[in-house]
Amino acid sequence: MDTNLSQQVAQVVRDTLKDELREQTRKQRRTARLYTGAGAAALYAGAAAAAFLVLVLDLALPAWAAALVAGILLFGLAVVLKQQAARPGSGDTRAAELGAPAVPPVTPPGGIPFGTPPVPPAPPAAPAVPRRESEAPDRRG
Repeated sequence: MDTNLSQQVAQVVRDTLKDELREQTRKQRRTARLYTGAGAAALYAGAAAAAFLVLVLDLALPAWAAALVAGILLFGLAVVLKQQAARPGSGDTRAAELGAPAVPPVTPPGGIPFGTPPVPPAPPAAPAVPRRESEAPDRRG
């Protein structure tokens, strides 16, 4: 009878875990769909903003020049955003808000963090040789 009880408990635990996993998966799929929709809307908003910029510049410049200026401005914005994203400490803070442990930066085996310029090695120091009294500097003055 003890074996039957342990099997029943194990089955209840398995069923509970499956239900919880199914619920978490459902929530994650919904969140992924919302992020996808937000990304698509942001893409269309960016395209509309670029079209607006070209049309405004077209009032003062030829159409080809307006498109060129808008492209250069958008490229500059992309470079600035990429540099901001590449800075240390500019990562996603949602993990910290949720109480997830902070991930330490990856350091290669040499101990020097990635991205730091290499430092040439210092020349080895000559071994200290004890002086004899005959080689000692004269202090008689």
